[in-house]
Amino acid sequence: MRKSEIARKTGETEITLQLNLDGTGQYQIQTGVGFLDHMLTGFARHGSFDLAVQCQGDTWVDDHHTVEDVGICLGQAFAQALGDLRGVERFGHSVLPMDEALILAAVDLSGRGMLCWDVPMPTEKVGTFDTELVKEFWLAFTRKAGCTFHLRKLAGENSHHLIEGVFKAAGRSLKQAVARTGRDEIPSTKGSLV
Repeated sequence: MRKSEIARKTGETEITLQLNLDGTGQYQIQTGVGFLDHMLTGFARHGSFDLAVQCQGDTWVDDHHTVEDVGICLGQAFAQALGDLRGVERFGHSVLPMDEALILAAVDLSGRGMLCWDVPMPTEKVGTFDTELVKEFWLAFTRKAGCTFHLRKLAGENSHHLIEGVFKAAGRSLKQAVARTGRDEIPSTKGSLV
């Protein structure tokens, strides 16, 4: 099974994260940021990843460090679990409706970290959560996972629905990309992705 475990401790956060790419969508998530917990739950369930996250962060400052550092750890976990990317599909995509919102997510496990983000948010907050942090999360993730991710709003006017659509679509596209092909080869004409 393709599993990874990440531990990260800084002056701002202390995080432990376990990931199983071949899971069933089980989750245990406590980041200290309720909205992020809700989004990661959808990500794990729709990606069929088993995900456990524990974070103690300086949320008395704001949620930025927690959200970004969890993105860093999740990206590292994907990179660690995938190794040299031998035998995976590499590409995945999803067009996901979330009520009035419609999100496109497309991922390439290219070995190159890049976020192509076009999800303008109608509001600055969802409850107490700063909506600008969603982009920060996915920037951190793509840099550490070494993948190219296109995340695009096709329709929608409710920030909660847009963000939830992003996380669920991202999970579904990654589920396709990490799927096993049954071939023992690197999915690249170069012979290497990392």
